[in-house]
Amino acid sequence: MTFLANLAYEGHLYTTGASAVLVSKDFVPAAPMQDGTCLIRVDDPYAAMAKLMQAYGGEQADKTEKTHIHPSAVVDATAMIGQGVSVGPLCYVGAHSNVGDGTKMLTGSIVGDHCTIGENVVLGMRSVIGYKCTVGDQCILQIGATIGADGFGFAPTDAGFEKIPQLGNVTIAAGCEIGANTTIDRATLGSTILEEGVKLDNLIQVAHNVRIGKHTVIAAQTGIAGSTEIGAHCMIGGQVGINGHIKISDGTKVAAKSGITASITTPDQVIQGNPAQPIRKHQLMQLALRKLANEFTRPGQGPSTPQADSKPRH
Repeated sequence: MTFLANLAYEGHLYTTGASAVLVSKDFVPAAPMQDGTCLIRVDDPYAAMAKLMQAYGGEQADKTEKTHIHPSAVVDATAMIGQGVSVGPLCYVGAHSNVGDGTKMLTGSIVGDHCTIGENVVLGMRSVIGYKCTVGDQCILQIGATIGADGFGFAPTDAGFEKIPQLGNVTIAAGCEIGANTTIDRATLGSTILEEGVKLDNLIQVAHNVRIGKHTVIAAQTGIAGSTEIGAHCMIGGQVGINGHIKISDGTKVAAKSGITASITTPDQVIQGNPAQPIRKHQLMQLALRKLANEFTRPGQGPSTPQADSKPRH
């Protein structure tokens, strides 16, 4: 089985060997199908394929009715383990922590003291949930995700930098996914918060006291400085740098490699550049820069290709 969500790939539809292809309800083939290939019409082929793949999700989709704790795992006597929980090899569950029904702790994952883990959570291999942090129902943490490390807080003194204790926690709402080796730091005071349905790619840094609104998605290698608030339903590209103590409005879309230095107060904008600004303005500025470079090009040398002076020197 396969799917067609992007019509740029329609040509492959007529040569595929798949038995069934998910297509949109209004799709009309431009050529005959291969023998034995049928079309299944759905509202959204991409979403429908995702649902099917969840049913065959391998390790993460495996269910167990009985609680199973591997002999090499360490579970504190005061911890509460729900029904159907799987605690894999070399895992640890700390004192007074609660792991909800149906949760899977894969090899080497760690839940610190006084943590609350919801139901049907997947903690990937070597993922870490730090002291007093909370993870909501149906969250997925990929390999090496770290939740609740100390925030980067230091006070300058005459003798150097004095560490500021990070006494808060991280609260992750239901339905979030945290990518491999992504780090979410605990708050100095209060909580670093991810609201419902947030999706974070690999290698993202979320600093202390950040708040990310529901159903926001962020691509890899983005860094978010402390105490920044990101609205709901935002889409942030890869390698974006976001300044601290600012606010980004709901529905903002940020192009890759942008730098956000000030608050974005108008919702539903598409922004780009460093410093980031509305994408059309950024594009016009880039065009103006190219024209400006051409103005300074010497005659006969071609645009933007400065060369050494060819006149003989004495």
